[in-house]
Parts: sequence; C-alpha cells; structure tokens
Amino acid sequence: MKIVFVAMSNSIHTARWIGQIAGEGWEVHLFPSQDFGATHAQLRNVVVHHSVYGRQDRLDHSTRLRGIGVGSRMLAYGARLLLGRFFPAYRASRLARLIRRVRPDVVHSLEFQAAGYLTLEAKKLLDGRFPKWIATNWGSDISLFGRLPEHRERIRQVLAECDYYSCECERDVALARGHGLRGKVLPVRPNGGGFDLAQARSLRAPGAPAARRLIMLKGYQGWAGRALVGLRALERCADALAGYAIHIYSASEEVKLAAQLFSANTGIETAIVPQGTPHREVLALHGRARISIGLSIGDAISTSLLEALLMGSFPIQSCTACADEWVVDGRTALLVPPEDPEVVETAIRRALADDALVDRAAEENWATAETRLNRDVLSPQAVALYRQVAGESRASLASD
Repeated sequence: MKIVFVAMSNSIHTARWIGQIAGEGWEVHLFPSQDFGATHAQLRNVVVHHSVYGRQDRLDHSTRLRGIGVGSRMLAYGARLLLGRFFPAYRASRLARLIRRVRPDVVHSLEFQAAGYLTLEAKKLLDGRFPKWIATNWGSDISLFGRLPEHRERIRQVLAECDYYSCECERDVALARGHGLRGKVLPVRPNGGGFDLAQARSLRAPGAPAARRLIMLKGYQGWAGRALVGLRALERCADALAGYAIHIYSASEEVKLAAQLFSANTGIETAIVPQGTPHREVLALHGRARISIGLSIGDAISTSLLEALLMGSFPIQSCTACADEWVVDGRTALLVPPEDPEVVETAIRRALADDALVDRAAEENWATAETRLNRDVLSPQAVALYRQVAGESRASLASD
C-alpha cells in the first residue's frame, strides 16, 4: 500500500492520524500543506517531503526527510520565502511530481484551506491521471469558510473533484452535500483518531472531579479562537475562584499578556503551558481540572473537548462546534456562544457551584469515550478504510 498525505507536517492531529497506520509496513509519504519546514516529533514511519528545511529536533529514527536540508532554520526560512515569492506555483508542481513518481494507491488531504486547495491544483496539473483522493474536513473548513465568497468556489471544486469525503461531524456531511459533494462519504469519526483509554485513566487525578481545583483554558486567539472572552468571563467570576488556578495551553502572545493582567487584577494564579508540551502532559492537566473551557467562532468536534470528556473535566464549549453530537447541553457539558463573556461567566459559575453536575458528567462522558474514542477500536477502522479505498481503486482500474 502506498499513501501520499497532504497535511500540516507540524500538527499533532496529522501525527495522531498517521500514527493509526504507522505499524502496517506501508509506504507512507507526507507532503506538507504549509511550507514551514517543520516536522512533528510524534510522526512515525513516514517520509516527509519538505522544500528547504533547517535543523529538526527530537525526530523519531523512522521519520525520513526529503528536500534541501540546511543547518540554519533562519536560512531555510529565507530560502522558502524566496521560493514562494518568485515561484508561487512550485509547491503544486512538486506535489504533482511526487504523486507521478510514487504512484500511490491513495492521496489523502487532511484539511481544506491549505491541503485541499493544494491537492486540487496538483490534480489539475496531472490532467486527470490522479489516484483516488480522500478529502478530509478539519474544524470549520466548510462550516465557516463555506460562507465566505473568496472560499466558496474553491470548496465546491474540492468537493466536486475528490473521490471520498471524510469529517468528524454529521453537520459537515450535510454541508458538504449542500456544496456539491459528488464523492462517497466515509464514516464519521474523530480526525485525531482515538485515545489509549488505559493511559488516560491512569493520568486522571484520584477522587471525584468536583474536588479538583484547576481550570483549563484553550489559549487560541485569532481568526477563530476566543480565549480572551474566556479570560474575561473568568475575571467576572473571580469572587468564586478562591483556591483555583488557571492553566492556559496553546496560548497566543496576546493571551499570555492578558493572563498576566488577569492575575494582577484578581490575585488568581495563572500558568501558561509551554508550546511543545507532550500530549500526555496536556491530558494529565485535563485530568487534574474541574473545568475545561474552549471557545471559538467555528470548529468541528474540537480535540480539547474530547480531551476534557476523556479526562473527567467538565467541558464548557462554544456552541459553534459540533459538540452537541457528543454531549448533552446542561447535563454533560455547557455549550455557550463564543463571544459573550456574560453567558460564559454564568456557565463557569454553574460548573463551580454544582458538584453533582460535574461528577455525573464525568461518569457519562467516560462512557462516551469508551464507546467512541477507544484507540484499539478506531485504529483498525482507519486501516480498513485505506484497504477499502485501495481495493475500490484497483477494481476501478481493472474495469477500465
């Protein structure tokens, strides 16, 4: 089996998805959808095709790099900048050449706005001589960007040209069909794959979740993330937070600054979880938290939501994700508008005051994790998916 992935090579989600098939002995190639020259340390048994890359830290010995390697990251960055400026189409042509040379059974793009669009351009260059293409929807690829005129037509083209479509929300299946999807819909499952449930259980703090005195806040702030709304909501209910600490992960610079001001104004301890913290340690923090807050104007499941329900932390999640396909609002989580600190404050106060709500939610969410997030179940399903697509591809070629 040969697979070419087009995806963010520095993403934990990419690493976790590919990790599901890393032990199959297949020939797996990864073409970075964004030319950052970075490789995630958790990738295994994959060939990563960078353009120009600098020093790479902590890579597994089974991960091989292709491209022009230079000693300096700054030099590599400058070279990539010049390539992009003077040869804007070089990445699509390199991807097309890779596909022509490898002749994979499957091309799988993870995410639309970088990977999907790039794969579409490569397919045009190959003039129809293209392997079976799986296009996977991440986050708000369609639910948000599909409403923007500058993206709508390109999304329609991806959906018209891909052979298979996958996503992690039933919501996005309907949206894709509304945007002209012609291909086959694959089973809806988490884009990051499953979790090691035994490990997760071992990382949870002993005792009832309601006894925990930590709050986790997802620190994304930008075109989608609304961490500053979460901080504002926490500040509004500072009177109820005596004895609690706030840990912020994936924090942008403005959120780090706002966290310092929050602590200065309230006296409540905050800590920034360093970028690059191993996933196991992030899970352990959720396993020590009473509440986990994640706010954005658009998302799919949101991995942070899954981590919270897995680790017994009560989720407060923006209603713009498809969290309602996993939790019951008011029972196993609280779903809130992402830009209203007053509503978020009310949700936080409720989760702080109602021990029974928090403990019952932890029990029910763990049952959901056992049913829907077990790595031992989901990984074989991912392997079977590729076998199915490759088999249908060969059958199609034989009938031509």
